[in-house]
Amino acid sequence: MTILVTGGDGYVGWPTALRIATRTDDRVLAVDNFARRDWVEEVGSTSAVPIGWMDERLAAAREAHDVHNLSFVQGDLVEKDFVDELLTVHEPDVIVHTAAQPSAPYSQINGERANYTQHNNMQATRNLLWGLEEHDLTDTHFIETTTTGVYGAPEFPIPEGGAVMENQGERDEVPFPAMAGSWYHLTKSHDAANLRLAQSQFDIPISDVRTAIVYGTETDETRADDRLKTRFDFDYYFGTVGHRFAAQAVAGYPVTVYGKGEQRKPFISLEDTVEGLAQLALTEPDERPDGDDGVTVYNQVTRAISIVEIAETIADVGDEFDLDVAVEHFENPRNEDETHKMEIENDRYMNVIGEQEQDFEGGVRDIFETLTRYTETIEAHEDRFLPGVLEDSED
Repeated sequence: MTILVTGGDGYVGWPTALRIATRTDDRVLAVDNFARRDWVEEVGSTSAVPIGWMDERLAAAREAHDVHNLSFVQGDLVEKDFVDELLTVHEPDVIVHTAAQPSAPYSQINGERANYTQHNNMQATRNLLWGLEEHDLTDTHFIETTTTGVYGAPEFPIPEGGAVMENQGERDEVPFPAMAGSWYHLTKSHDAANLRLAQSQFDIPISDVRTAIVYGTETDETRADDRLKTRFDFDYYFGTVGHRFAAQAVAGYPVTVYGKGEQRKPFISLEDTVEGLAQLALTEPDERPDGDDGVTVYNQVTRAISIVEIAETIADVGDEFDLDVAVEHFENPRNEDETHKMEIENDRYMNVIGEQEQDFEGGVRDIFETLTRYTETIEAHEDRFLPGVLEDSED
């Protein structure tokens, strides 16, 4: 069996490929075009954690974990010829599709980057789905990390799958409507629709894994060797809120909360993210749950956390690392409900990973243990914490 992991150089993709390879003797092939490195450099930032190139990572995997079934191919999934060659040569039985331009702020900078994000993300997914059909590989289990951002912020509990629509006294379950709030998130809404269409037309088994905000620096495998570390972005464009707050704390800045900060967002640790994807990739066909209309939707989230709780947890844990972290509230420049209490169902995903491995406080502790080793890197890029910095970086 061959398991293909796209985005194999990325924050989630690399540790996912590594975990799968440690769990099976089957071949695991990571694919990437290294574009994430270019995007972060474009906005004037860098990964706080030094990350090696793939030959170094693969050597470390062999030495630290005796992994000999993990390999790498460089290429761009937007190019159909590359996808055709990839599928023809390797004939994957499972595809874990984590490759994407993943930043909402980056996609919002201007029309050029919005167009790029939508073309890059959606074309790659379509090429893979159509490639499976055209190369007679429709038994391949296609697992994609979309996003919980497709749901927006509704006032009702978010289901794990479809929604119920009612009109003129009649009710029916339908796919959840696209309520995305950025040009990036809308790419995943379109992907979700295309996944459903591909299942309907080609009968490809689909797992739509709607990923929450991922936090953390380590998995069990990456701890073994610094050469196995995954990237950690902390800038305004590619660093998620918890990661930016932690970097601010390490650099001696106050953690900045807009408004009340009581709105809750869905979160999941890197460890729990990787575990779920690995379990899905290695699950036999007859053991997979039946989804809605042949598509199984998983809400890849362990809990919702308020922004102010994130800030206060970072301040509390920071004390353990001799960091004097202040939490400061500023007027909110965004038009959002600062008290929205998101509720999101996740029973199906929790059944995949079993008991939750890591709580938020433990994830923050991991982050500080890592980031305090690279304080100089963070301080050298401290201006990247703030919005509106891209223009300066391009001067």
